[in-house]
Amino acid sequence: MPTLPLSYWSALVVAGALTLYFGGRQIGGARSIERLRDITPTGAFGYSLLLVTLYQGIALYFGPGMNPGATFFRWAVHGVVGFGIVGFLFQQLGRHVGTRASKKLFRSMPVTAALGILLILIYAIVAIFADFIAPYGQAEIFKDANVLPGGNPEMGGNPAHFLGTDQIGRDILSRLIYGAQNTVGIAFVTTLLAFFIGISLGFLAATIGGVLDQVLSRIVDMLMSIPQLIFALLLMTIATAWFGSQKSMVTLFMIVIIAVLDSTRVFRLARAVGMNIVVMDFFEAAKLRGEKLSYLIFSEITPNAFAPLLAEFGLRFCFVFLTIASLSFLGIGIQPPLADWGTMVRDLSQFINFAVISPLTASLPLMAAGAIALLTVAVNFVVDWMLHRASGLKE
Repeated sequence: MPTLPLSYWSALVVAGALTLYFGGRQIGGARSIERLRDITPTGAFGYSLLLVTLYQGIALYFGPGMNPGATFFRWAVHGVVGFGIVGFLFQQLGRHVGTRASKKLFRSMPVTAALGILLILIYAIVAIFADFIAPYGQAEIFKDANVLPGGNPEMGGNPAHFLGTDQIGRDILSRLIYGAQNTVGIAFVTTLLAFFIGISLGFLAATIGGVLDQVLSRIVDMLMSIPQLIFALLLMTIATAWFGSQKSMVTLFMIVIIAVLDSTRVFRLARAVGMNIVVMDFFEAAKLRGEKLSYLIFSEITPNAFAPLLAEFGLRFCFVFLTIASLSFLGIGIQPPLADWGTMVRDLSQFINFAVISPLTASLPLMAAGAIALLTVAVNFVVDWMLHRASGLKE
């Protein structure tokens, strides 16, 4: 089954759309196909595009084995199917093993949420125990640089380095493992700091109101008016110029910058949720009882705002995680010798040129990028499920 060139593919999509649109108006009889008579031009184009793309996917999957594109596509298909099976098995395991509450929770969650929880647990284990899992240190340099992956000496590999070494001789597998500890760990700490700042100021603005609310809101508006990545890039460039020789200070400065910029989004949500709570009767009763400000915030507002803020925490973590990876890719994020997935994507991009020789070699930068994408998808799976539960909707 050969794949179609782009010109043939485009022509076939258009021809299929015209056939569905005009041919559907000549069809009558069975009720199941009567909808074709009412199909719109956009709908006909969409169905035609879907069918031709499906054909292209099947042809690419069963295409020649030496085609790097076909190889990567097969890996992607196998990965999606494999993750689906693993998520289903983990969901079934959770339904039969564990406490009564956990079993009930797993019975109510979809397969995607179960897969997301499993992936998050795996990332957490790798990040926490990276020192024990990684075969070498993240800054350890070996004499052989640019060793190809696979471990076959005849193909330029080394059995001691299954994924090979980078351009200065560091073990790639070890740096991938330590990248989870550094990238994910720093992103988690940054998100916690952003939420502490945003929730504290947002609840204060909602509770006290008046001048404080106006001042904080205008400051947040000013910060949000500047594109976040560009603003972070500018501030990180300044920090790198100031603390270029102090790598730990640059990393600390990055955490503070991203936390402050991201706290503006948290502030908006916390203030909006808090404004809806402070007008409730139970909150007014607590104020009439003379309760302190700390009690009003932590005992009256926080429990009632927990669900939307928890869902927002997952989304914020994804954005912070991607921002840190983007800054590291640009060379001003997490500083060496610390391993970081964003930096690895940039450093290993040269291996894409070896796609014809070895698909595994060309996939090295995709491993770091895939680790970033996979965690982002996993967190969003869990967040979507949490939002569904918090909304009170039923299947």
